[in-house]
Amino acid sequence: MKPPAPAPFLSACRREPAEYTPVWVMRQAGRYMPEYRAIRARLGFLELCKNPEAAAEVTLLPVERLGVDAAIIFADILLPVEPMGVGLEFAKGEGPLIHRPVRTAADLNRLADVDPGEATPFVFEAIRKVCAALKERVPLIGFAGAPFTLASYLIEGGPSREYLHTKRLMHDDPATWHALMERLVKVTVGYVNGQIAAGAQAVQLFDSWVGTLSPDDYRECVLPHSRATIDGLTPGVPVIHFGTGTAGLLELMREAGGDVIGLDWRVDLGAAWKRVGYDVAVQGNLDPGLLLARPAEIRRAVRAILQRAGGRPGHIFNLGHGVLPETPVDHVGAMVDMVHEISVGGGLRPPSDSSPPELRGPSPRSNDPS
Repeated sequence: MKPPAPAPFLSACRREPAEYTPVWVMRQAGRYMPEYRAIRARLGFLELCKNPEAAAEVTLLPVERLGVDAAIIFADILLPVEPMGVGLEFAKGEGPLIHRPVRTAADLNRLADVDPGEATPFVFEAIRKVCAALKERVPLIGFAGAPFTLASYLIEGGPSREYLHTKRLMHDDPATWHALMERLVKVTVGYVNGQIAAGAQAVQLFDSWVGTLSPDDYRECVLPHSRATIDGLTPGVPVIHFGTGTAGLLELMREAGGDVIGLDWRVDLGAAWKRVGYDVAVQGNLDPGLLLARPAEIRRAVRAILQRAGGRPGHIFNLGHGVLPETPVDHVGAMVDMVHEISVGGGLRPPSDSSPPELRGPSPRSNDPS
């Protein structure tokens, strides 16, 4: 009996040829879906995250309705830091709030030690339920916040525009900064490896706010900790390393690690892929706002991105960030269909600067030591 073909998403993560370009979208289970809003009418956000049955139900919605090539577990990047005693609250209309921010060495010392296995068992149980329901139809992605983005939430007390408290701590008290980052690396590695053990077949590290930094600050204060996180993850499981506003940091993010580099919509995908190197896969990078446009305009933009990827193995189609709440569900489904239709059979051939054959091999984090 012929073995089943590898999932296109996992093939792309490993830079292997696939029948078509795989596509999934960040926040693909969220407020733009009426089914999600109906569940949220019954459950608060944290309550939903901590309910394995409901979290699994939400995770599966886009697979059934949109035909995406990967599911991503419904959770939140701040779940593993809530047990540290920072006073996490999800306030309506304001997003996550940290009532006891970490801005001094004394603040750091009062944080509780966290064992993700004991602190977030509901996430791992939700993953097991999703994997059982999917029956390997599509892979499941686990995820976590990268140390810098977690630290910025803990220090700022919530989302920020300038991240002034974060930058002040980085420069005025580097010892406390690095000690905090080391704590977060340990928690994140345990949290992600727990997801992998529960069944996640790939993981995404969200460094959503790292684009606020200069290259020098990233190199000195972030890169070693992102690298330590990625190096600590279970070998053989593809890692997507994603950030926004990172046009000036892409080479450094590649240096920090990851099998796939996520690209936001502010960069040209073809040029960015050439910068990070063809021996790594890329993910992206449609502007989320374009999904509010007419289908014909969406199709034009989808085709342009696929042409920039040129049919080269290793491209995962995605948005440059998450789906916006105002997005029509039908537009997301149409985009998924467009990606599959336009890319099927590898019809878009690589451009003249295509990677040489020796760069198209196993994932750099493969179990194969060669």
